[in-house]
Amino acid sequence: MIDSHAHVHDAAFDADRDAVVERAHEAGVTTMVSVGCDLEDSRRAIAAAQRYGIYASVGIHPHEAKNAPDDIASAFAPLLEEDTVVAIGEAGLDFYYDHSPHDAQERVLRAQIAVARERKLPLIFHVRDAHERMREILHEELAVGMPGVVHCFTGDGVDAQAYIEEFGLYLGIGGVLTFKNVGGLRGAVKAIGTEHLLLETDCPYLAPIPMRGIRNEPAFMKYTAEALAQALGVPPSVISEITTRNAEALFRLRQISLSS
Repeated sequence: MIDSHAHVHDAAFDADRDAVVERAHEAGVTTMVSVGCDLEDSRRAIAAAQRYGIYASVGIHPHEAKNAPDDIASAFAPLLEEDTVVAIGEAGLDFYYDHSPHDAQERVLRAQIAVARERKLPLIFHVRDAHERMREILHEELAVGMPGVVHCFTGDGVDAQAYIEEFGLYLGIGGVLTFKNVGGLRGAVKAIGTEHLLLETDCPYLAPIPMRGIRNEPAFMKYTAEALAQALGVPPSVISEITTRNAEALFRLRQISLSS
C-alpha cells in the first residue's frame, strides 16, 4: 500500500519517527507522501523524504494562506528542485475553520495551481465546507487533464461524481471512512468504485477505528483499507492493488524509480 497523504515530518513524530516508519513497512505500507503545509513545513517534509527514501510535496495549506508570500512561484522554486518532491499541495479552501480570509485562500490556491500547471506536477487539494466554490475555481484554473487528488474526501456522491467527471481527480480516503454516521461517504465510494480512489492516513490526525483517539500513523492505514474493502464488497488485497496503482499513476512514482 501507499500512504498518499501523511505528515511524518510533523513534530508529533519527533520522538519516534524511525520506529513509525519501520512499523509502516511492517504493516505493508511500501512508501508515503509527506505533505507540506507551508514553506518551512515543506522543507521538513523534504528532509524526511530524503532520510527515509519516501516522497514529499510542497504547498501552502489554506489555514496558512494569510502568511503566504506574494510570489509563491519564486518561493517554491528552490524546493521544487529536490528529486523527492512529487506534488504541489496541500492547497485548497477551508471555509469551516476560516483561519485565513477567503480572498487570501483563493489567491494562494490559484497561485499553486499555476505553479503545478507550469511544472507539470499533480496537485493535492484540501477542501472543507467549500466544494461548490472549489469547483468554480477549478473550472477557471485547472487545465484539462491536470492530475490531482481531493485528500481526506468526506463529501457525498454528488461531490465525488463532480470531481471525477468534471476534472478527472482522485479522491483520498482516510480513517473517516471507519467512523460511525458517515453513510454519505460510504455511499459515495460505493457509487464511484475503486478506479479514482487513493488510501491515506493524514497522520498524525484522524486515526481510524479501532485506533481512534490516539496519534495516527501510516501503519494504521490497514484499517481504512479493510473498511473500504468491506464497503465495496471486495477483498482487501484488491483495494491494496488498485489504490497502489492509482497512487503510482498520480505521482508518477514508477517513472521516478526508473530514472533514479
